[in-house]
Amino acid sequence: MRYYAINLDVQNRECLVVGGGSVGERKVKTLLECGAKVTVITLSATEHMRSLASEGGIELKTRAYEPSDLEGKFLVIGATDSKEVNEKISKDAAERRVLCNIVDRPAACSFVLPAIVRQGDLLITISTSNKSPALAKKIRETLEKEFGPEYATLLNLMGAIRQRLLSTGKSPEGHKRFLERLLDDGLLEMIRDNRANDVDGLLKVVLGKGYTWKELMK
Repeated sequence: MRYYAINLDVQNRECLVVGGGSVGERKVKTLLECGAKVTVITLSATEHMRSLASEGGIELKTRAYEPSDLEGKFLVIGATDSKEVNEKISKDAAERRVLCNIVDRPAACSFVLPAIVRQGDLLITISTSNKSPALAKKIRETLEKEFGPEYATLLNLMGAIRQRLLSTGKSPEGHKRFLERLLDDGLLEMIRDNRANDVDGLLKVVLGKGYTWKELMK
């Protein structure tokens, strides 16, 4: 196994995308969803990129890439259609110890980007170690059918329950069995079918009075 799997926190981090086409646009979208501060360097930006810049969502510089663009950056994504420029970005990033991803060039990357299934804070990533992006896409499409929006709701509810239990002074090990019982007794299915009364009934049986779906989600 070549790659060490991690989830990278880019919240409020300075990130650079070089390339303003459709591929660069997708990379920018994901970074923004994760709370990054994004600068885009490109000779030609899409209409959406220009719109984001005008709204203050990104910093857009319509010019050629320069090595100094990497100063102060946490990571860079090279998404240009120029092999020479992408290789230059990779080399410059390595010299400055900046995390680097070059689209479709795993050998030039210090990290690669997996296929993603997301439901709220639930994040499922699929990697084939760049051997078959087509297979990663196929697996992603399969998982998207299995993991619907009810998982986002379930995760929010479980998180709220966990925080409430922690506030009572119980250790994580102490309340682990309660959380596992909720899942074993069908909490997900109740949420999927929007059976609020059943959810509240299960919460009361497992956790006692004072735990309701509506109250926990405030």
